[in-house]
Amino acid sequence: MSEMDETGRTGGTGETNGPDRPDRPLPARTARRVEKQTRRRERVPLRIRFRRTRGRRLRLLLHAFLTLLATLCAAAVTAYHLTPIPKPHPETVTQSTVFLDTDGAYLGRRGPVDRQDVPLSAVPRHVQEAVIAAENRSFRTDSGISPKAIARAALATLTGGEPQGGSTITQQYVKNALLSPERSLSRKAREAIVAIKLDRTRGKDEILEGYLNTVYFGRGAAGIQSAARNYFGVDARNLTVAQGAALASIVNIPSYYEKAGSDPKVTAKLENRWEWVLDAMAASGSITARERAAARFPAFRFYPPGETEGQRQYLIDVAAKEAADRLGITEDQLASGGYSVTTTFDLALQDSTAQRVQEHPGGKGGVRVHTAVVGMVPGDGAVRLLYGGSDYARQPFNDAVSGAVEAGTALEPFGTVREADDPLRALLRTPAPTPLNLASAYATLAADGTYAAPYTVARITQEGRTVYRARPDVRQVLGEKEALVAGARTGAGPTPVAVGPAEAKLFTTGGAGGGITRRTVWTTGYDARLALTVALFADRAGGKKGTTAPAQLPNVPPPVEFAQGVAAGIWGAATKGGAKGAGERDVGEGDVG
Repeated sequence: MSEMDETGRTGGTGETNGPDRPDRPLPARTARRVEKQTRRRERVPLRIRFRRTRGRRLRLLLHAFLTLLATLCAAAVTAYHLTPIPKPHPETVTQSTVFLDTDGAYLGRRGPVDRQDVPLSAVPRHVQEAVIAAENRSFRTDSGISPKAIARAALATLTGGEPQGGSTITQQYVKNALLSPERSLSRKAREAIVAIKLDRTRGKDEILEGYLNTVYFGRGAAGIQSAARNYFGVDARNLTVAQGAALASIVNIPSYYEKAGSDPKVTAKLENRWEWVLDAMAASGSITARERAAARFPAFRFYPPGETEGQRQYLIDVAAKEAADRLGITEDQLASGGYSVTTTFDLALQDSTAQRVQEHPGGKGGVRVHTAVVGMVPGDGAVRLLYGGSDYARQPFNDAVSGAVEAGTALEPFGTVREADDPLRALLRTPAPTPLNLASAYATLAADGTYAAPYTVARITQEGRTVYRARPDVRQVLGEKEALVAGARTGAGPTPVAVGPAEAKLFTTGGAGGGITRRTVWTTGYDARLALTVALFADRAGGKKGTTAPAQLPNVPPPVEFAQGVAAGIWGAATKGGAKGAGERDVGEGDVG
């Protein structure tokens, strides 16, 4: 019995499952108790169990957030150090060359873009503050970016909404001059990094200068200098408070506001924005209350430009070729070099001449009438007037420079001159001199035998520094006696033309070239201030495509009378306006350096 009792195989003691009997089921009471405890745990409310585990979950979220933040910071630092400040795009450093008349009035430009750099010192403080008020009022104090604007733009990109603006001036400069114009999150991020880096490594004035020289103002004008000339016909340094605020207002939507002055609706909308900019300037103290009250909405140059703009291309053609020759560069290099070319032309006299010449009714039956007019300063050579055609777009050929006058009696006054030296001697041997050469010959008589080579460029500057100044090429080619003899032989003699309190002598040496066909008519006059030649030509389409043939001038109006009438009118306008002599060719920008 003892062995069986020790192994417990008799089962007489009432023991429950023990370690030695793991496969034996629990007693019924124990099983019910365990099941009740399990159901009680399952009935614990979710919010209680959530509260019990909240601390642990918050710790996990905090760790995840800190890890993400550290990763983003590390990525930003790495991107900052690995992202260089790009060099400006070639088109943002390419500048145009502008041409001015003898008084500094804007004549036109050459170049792929209408842009010229100016130092910030050449932009009035009130213009700088107007742009800041319109575009980025925190510019002087911000870090180069606007976090709110960046977030707004990113959200719009992600959701497919309308593109968002609000970039700082620094960001706009980076976008316009340093980066591509694409719209993407990666480019926006790069823009922000470069803007911050630019703000940390460059001064605010340097950034503002770059922005003002590259931002687009409409009317094809990039930069404040070109905008000032396109909208108001002045240099940036001469912009008034009202004009500066107007240009600052245009930057917002330049392609729309460029019609200001010609479109009433656009003008009214721009005026409202202009008021807003001025109010902001007054509130910030950048202008006084008196300046704000005195501001009046400015008048704009008409846009698009009128017909006279096309006629001026003849002048620019001649001046551009001469300027490039003087600098020893190509015309393409001149056009993109940012030069300012002060010409010898009198723009007011040029426009007045264009109006007088275009009164001619023209020919009939396919006959085209050409008029060429040249006016230059005797003894100096400065060309004040050069009318080469009515419309450059239809006829780029310059009649004044390249047209041929059938000499006939035009050079008869020089027939007895034996002492004439080159280049006048070469001119006298020419059977068909150009109107320009004819005017220079008679200018020699007006200057008592001193020949002056014609020139059209008085001065060239670049970045405010004079790189070329004209020195007239003069030489004595006739003695005073020979000059007097030649002057006495000028056709029928002088025809007095009453001009104000004095009289100017207009010598009508004109006549018909080519016999009875009257293919050429001219008249030439001079005094000590101006030598003037007016010539008329006629042609018609030639037998082959693209060719022309001489034609007879129409008799209505009478060619000689018309030429003399034009000359007399120009002479009167030149004298009344005070024709500029040799010593007056350097009016314009001052010399630097």
